[in-house]
Amino acid sequence: MNWEQIGASWGLSQKTLQLAQRAEQDVAQRWQEYDELGRTNHLKVLGACQDFGLGAHHFASSTGYGYGDLGREALEGIFSNYFGTEAALVRPQIASGTQAISAALFGLLRPGDELLSITGPPYDTLRTVIGTEGNAIGTLKDWGITYREVPLLGGRANLEAIAEAIGPKTRVVAIQRSRGYSWRPAFTIEEIRQQVQAVRSVSRAIIFCDNCYGEFVEELEPTAVGVDVIAGSLIKNPGGGLAPYGGYLAGKEELIERIANQITAPGLGREVGGSAGLARLLLQGFFQAPLVVVEALAGATFVSRLFELAGFPASPQSQERRGDIVAAIELGSAQRLEAFCRAIQLAGPVDSDVTPIGAPMAGYSSQVIMAGGTFIDGSSIELSADGPLCPPYIAYLQGGICRSQVQIASCLALEAVEKII
Repeated sequence: MNWEQIGASWGLSQKTLQLAQRAEQDVAQRWQEYDELGRTNHLKVLGACQDFGLGAHHFASSTGYGYGDLGREALEGIFSNYFGTEAALVRPQIASGTQAISAALFGLLRPGDELLSITGPPYDTLRTVIGTEGNAIGTLKDWGITYREVPLLGGRANLEAIAEAIGPKTRVVAIQRSRGYSWRPAFTIEEIRQQVQAVRSVSRAIIFCDNCYGEFVEELEPTAVGVDVIAGSLIKNPGGGLAPYGGYLAGKEELIERIANQITAPGLGREVGGSAGLARLLLQGFFQAPLVVVEALAGATFVSRLFELAGFPASPQSQERRGDIVAAIELGSAQRLEAFCRAIQLAGPVDSDVTPIGAPMAGYSSQVIMAGGTFIDGSSIELSADGPLCPPYIAYLQGGICRSQVQIASCLALEAVEKII
């Protein structure tokens, strides 16, 4: 980038420009690796489209019940091919990643069964689904499903404890790939492989993985290393910035059918539910998603290095292998967290004049501040940042369809943060 020109246009200080130039140099090798990753995964998606025989006729929409919807069949066939699974469920009617995960848990568990999280406590909204937090009605706990978790050991899965924790009632073993609102790193595919092996050494329980923020970050997906079912949101990585809403699940056919019965109705399963005229948009988003994820990875690596150079802790560190697209920056005060998020909002193409403030949010125990000047509301493959307003005041930055936007936004955020003593 021409940092001198950018500095003049955006009013950046010489100090910030020097740090940005150094950060860009320091991550150059990582960027090359990401670009190669993007090409590899993009060609795999291309192959999935061609293997399916995708044609313009698959973009046609159905009405009513959606029987024989060609767009739905194309979406699910291509997702299943890419993820290497027997079946997939890809629906615009799934409102969020949380809904996809909730449907999986309710579809796979029955009263008296146990859900075991082997990666510590799950993300805040999932705790509400389970029934360990909040006062929601209709949780897993309400249905007589018990829950336990295996604490992490130094931010990593405790493989020995996993094998010991699985009991006769353990029906589903859950892995959360991304960090959520925590300082621990996202899990790489190799780490997930080890977790699966620890489970399989003692049990044939169903292994489920929340794959949000992790799609296309590596050449393999969790289903390639023994995970039975994965789930995620289309307004994150696999939507490529084009999907307006939706979610997906992929895995073994028998399990996907059980989950489909939960989403539609027992006996109807995957046979109903149209693509709502969105097949072309969702497929095009999936086709370009590997290249978009590379931009997000490059941006996350840059912001981590920039803030490292300025003396702020970053997780993962800029040279560490990443398991997702999220960069966490520890800021140490509510004022700095607010300043960070407001600067990210300022750098967005939409609602850049809006000032984010902290507010209560359903499913979260603390007030949360969120910045997202995005075309799709809540899209976190587009550039966004958020964090709970509680110690140690960590900003979680994710997304960025173009790495240059992330670079400018992170420079503005650094200057905003450094103004606060």
